[in-house]
Amino acid sequence: MISSSARTVSRSTCLFSILIPTWNNLPYLQCCIRSIRKHSAFPHQIIVHINEGTDGTLDWIKAQPDVDYTYSRQNIGVCFALNAARALVQTDYIVYLNDDMYVCPGWDRVLWEEIQQLPDKHFFLSATAIEPMASSACAIQADFGSDPDHFREDALLHRFQQFEKADWAGATWPPNIVHREVWDLVGGYSIEFSPGMYSDPDFSMKLWQAGVRYFKGLSASRVYHFGSKSTGRIRKNKGYYTFIRKWGMTSSTFTRYYLHRGEPFTGTLRLPHIPLGIRWKNTWKKLVAACYTS
Repeated sequence: MISSSARTVSRSTCLFSILIPTWNNLPYLQCCIRSIRKHSAFPHQIIVHINEGTDGTLDWIKAQPDVDYTYSRQNIGVCFALNAARALVQTDYIVYLNDDMYVCPGWDRVLWEEIQQLPDKHFFLSATAIEPMASSACAIQADFGSDPDHFREDALLHRFQQFEKADWAGATWPPNIVHREVWDLVGGYSIEFSPGMYSDPDFSMKLWQAGVRYFKGLSASRVYHFGSKSTGRIRKNKGYYTFIRKWGMTSSTFTRYYLHRGEPFTGTLRLPHIPLGIRWKNTWKKLVAACYTS
């Protein structure tokens, strides 16, 4: 059962709608929302989906007049959570942000300036994460603390712009932004990936199938990511095999040969050439995946 609450305050002046799924992660969520209020160049609609909220999250969110929310008594995972929050969106642009992220000054201005230069709404953009231990080639490795209690916020704010990194190809992970018409065109996040493993590359693949070819990670839009603080607590779905059964290839084939994720950004993507060995590998993987259920 999902309930929702949209405040009576008009969001007509807001630029983005920021969707934040959360699951009993109140200190991180408070840090995240504080950073949005403090460091955004523009006003935004903040929409939180509260899974359970037994740690005080529900009561705290109810006391925040500038935050809209949806709520489920049980943890329904990020796919259902994002789709539920979509019902409250009042702007043209949907940002997906993790609750364990802290946005740095100007994060939104960089995204907005990029959007204004694009010819149409068929794009997918990501900000760049700074992480204590970089999880991919898309991230910057720098340790400013692993939780809000040990967060060296002043040091981050002093140094976050000093790390060199080029814009990168293959936007997939949050924080990301997409036009809401494109979000609706592909149907949001696919619930067969609940509670969420591999839902990110699946969403990018759906965008690809819809004709999106502009997948860009913006270096100058930066957030600090404490790390995956919820995934270690859940029973993970077999999203690896779900992706193969659905799309006929591994997610790594898609992110490497289609999106070129993590490589320097060179512009609009083209149809890929898949080496014969990789095609044979995917054929084998499809046979293996058929033996697994989600």
